[in-house]
Amino acid sequence: MSFSVSMCVYGGDNPEHFDIAVGSIAEQTVKPDELVLTVDGPIPSETEAVIKKYCGIMQEKGIRFRVLRLKKNMGHGIARRVGIKKCSHDIIAIMDADDIAVPTRFEKQIAYLTAHPEVAIVGGCITEFINDESDARNVQHIAGRRIVPSTDEEIKRYMQKRCPMNQMTVVFRKKDILEVGGYRDWFCNEDYFLWIRLAAAGKIFGNIDESLVLVRVGKEMYERRGGWKYFKSEAKLQTLMHRKGMTSFGRYAVNVGERFVLQVMMPNRIRGIIFQKFAREREA
Repeated sequence: MSFSVSMCVYGGDNPEHFDIAVGSIAEQTVKPDELVLTVDGPIPSETEAVIKKYCGIMQEKGIRFRVLRLKKNMGHGIARRVGIKKCSHDIIAIMDADDIAVPTRFEKQIAYLTAHPEVAIVGGCITEFINDESDARNVQHIAGRRIVPSTDEEIKRYMQKRCPMNQMTVVFRKKDILEVGGYRDWFCNEDYFLWIRLAAAGKIFGNIDESLVLVRVGKEMYERRGGWKYFKSEAKLQTLMHRKGMTSFGRYAVNVGERFVLQVMMPNRIRGIIFQKFAREREA
């Protein structure tokens, strides 16, 4: 099955991490036919050097490397939208610029979509780690694992409370994504917004019950998931789901109330502890 990888990079991405992320695509056991990279505004010379380096490497691997450039930084929603539209194949894998795909990620997801032609999108679990890529194999540096439900029924039920897909792991059918309008800007939640529209359109979801991507996190990442702007973005999504009949009023009220307490009233340090202890599976 032919497929594309859509990836975005912007000036704030770490060039070394970007290098490792692109390298993990080149070393997949099942390789994509093309990598479409959207450069979201101006980038430093170090990042340009990484792009130049992989132009040759991807050619050697038999992967077409296409680079799209936006004159100014437009944000993830628009950058992803541009990249997806330019992908040549209907099957598209999303890859972030600072994460590491496990070597068998695409092999497993392409096999899943081949075996389940009714599924529009498949993702998987993630392992979050701190520091460089070698630390992901050292238990003491693993921050946690985000486990997501596997079946369509479980995913849609979980969606009523929290985002049910790990954005950096998804592979989807382009026709289904474009049918519901594709990625759109929505502060810190353009992915959740897209999943809601896919569910409302009756599309079928799936997740593989394995960690497919190693996700680089900072020690304070969980603490930053708060503030009025973040809360308003999430509250609007809850309103959208309720208006579409995806949640009851009771579920809507609980969701908004919990987010208000966690994201607005709670101090950053306490919020970080709660995310790490209750929103992630810890390593033994």
